[in-house]
Amino acid sequence: MGEGAKTRLERILDMPLADDAVRQWPQSGELIRGRKMIAEVESHFVGLRLAVGQRWEAGDARIVEWSNDYGDGRIFRNVTIAEVRDGRAVQITDYWGEPFSAPDWREPLHESLDMPAGGRWPAAGDLVGDD
Repeated sequence: MGEGAKTRLERILDMPLADDAVRQWPQSGELIRGRKMIAEVESHFVGLRLAVGQRWEAGDARIVEWSNDYGDGRIFRNVTIAEVRDGRAVQITDYWGEPFSAPDWREPLHESLDMPAGGRWPAAGDLVGDD
C-alpha cells in the first residue's frame, strides 16, 4: 500500500483511520494496533474481493454490513463497528461469518430472507478486488 493509499478498512468504513487505530477480531482473538500494522495485515490477503452493502451512523459509531471472499469463491457476511473520533475511526471491531443452509427442522419456522443483488448483503458478483 503506497503512502496516502486507502486501506481496505478505510474503504469499508468510508472514512480514514487514526494513525493509532486499533482493530479487533474477537473470533480469532487478535488485536491489530496502528494504521500501518492494519495495512500490513491486509496486504497478506491477496485476491480478497469485497463490497459494502450498507453503512449507518449511530452517535460516535459507524456500522457497516459488507461481504467478501478471500479469492476462493466462498462468500462471508460481515459487520464492522467503528468508534469515531474527530472524523477518524479509532477502534474497530469486525465480525464475519460464512453463510450456511438452515437445518431442515427450521423450515416450517422461518421465511426466506430476501437478498437482492445490490442489497445489504452483496453477492459474489458484486465483490471487487483492490485494482
